[in-house]
Amino acid sequence: MSPVSSAPYRSAVNHWAVLGLDPGADSQALKRAFRQQARRWHPDLNGNDPHAEEQFKAVNEAYAVLSDPQRRQQWEQGLDTAEAAAAGLDPFAQGFPDFDDYIEELFGVPQRRSPASRAGDSERPPASEARERSEVTAAPPPPPPVVASSDCESLVELTPEQALQGERVEIDLPDGTCVEVWTPAMAGDGWRLRLAGVAPGGGDHFLQLRVRTPEGLRIDGLRVLYQLDLSPAEGALGCSVVVPTLDGPVQLRVPAGSSSGRLLRLRGRGLQQGEQRGDQLVELRLVVPSVLTEAEEALYARLQQLAAELDGERS
Repeated sequence: MSPVSSAPYRSAVNHWAVLGLDPGADSQALKRAFRQQARRWHPDLNGNDPHAEEQFKAVNEAYAVLSDPQRRQQWEQGLDTAEAAAAGLDPFAQGFPDFDDYIEELFGVPQRRSPASRAGDSERPPASEARERSEVTAAPPPPPPVVASSDCESLVELTPEQALQGERVEIDLPDGTCVEVWTPAMAGDGWRLRLAGVAPGGGDHFLQLRVRTPEGLRIDGLRVLYQLDLSPAEGALGCSVVVPTLDGPVQLRVPAGSSSGRLLRLRGRGLQQGEQRGDQLVELRLVVPSVLTEAEEALYARLQQLAAELDGERS
């Protein structure tokens, strides 16, 4: 930027320097610089800068002086504010320049102008009124309420045949939406299917599959699972029990010395698909009575004593 003029202005403020212009810039450059500086120093955009409002006023004053030929001439002749007021030539008698030019640049929305404002500068509002107009803008519509994301779950009961082939299921969501889902073929009891993003707030909806028979058989693909409860004596000594299958009850021999968690296999007692047929697995679980008779308690105490004696002999 070229150095500012060295003319002996009596005013302490160099209006050209306030707008960042060389002396003698044309009206288009003056207007462009005014818009840029007004946007830069607008108090609404510089809430944390206490210097912004003073600079903003200086920008408006500089434009008011330089854009008015009579005021500009007085300033260039070295008249200060007090002298101009005394001569009846107060440079702010008609107020600060119209803010509409830079409000449009600042907010990106053309502002309404009064007929007097469009006709000339004789009816321009004071700076305080213009600033109020810049602040009273149309508020944007409030954002939609935020719905907390939460996952939901539904229980879906299937027969062994439905689980094997796959089944069409309709799920009613909490918001009233109905979702159609096909379960995968060869699904199993306890499977958890995820429907992504369909729950309120964009959460997931889970389908918990339940594939069981009234006899307690659980389906897992082609396999059938069954849990068999035994007494400790039956597990220790072995026994013969009747267990249900998809084809009816069968006799099962439990070997002696069986503990909880042991699996016994019934071959070919599962589901069939084509030439494939699954097995049935029987899981043993030893259950102790919650209430013992005196005789049972005495026998368990004797059994505990014998076990301690055996441990002593082995050690």
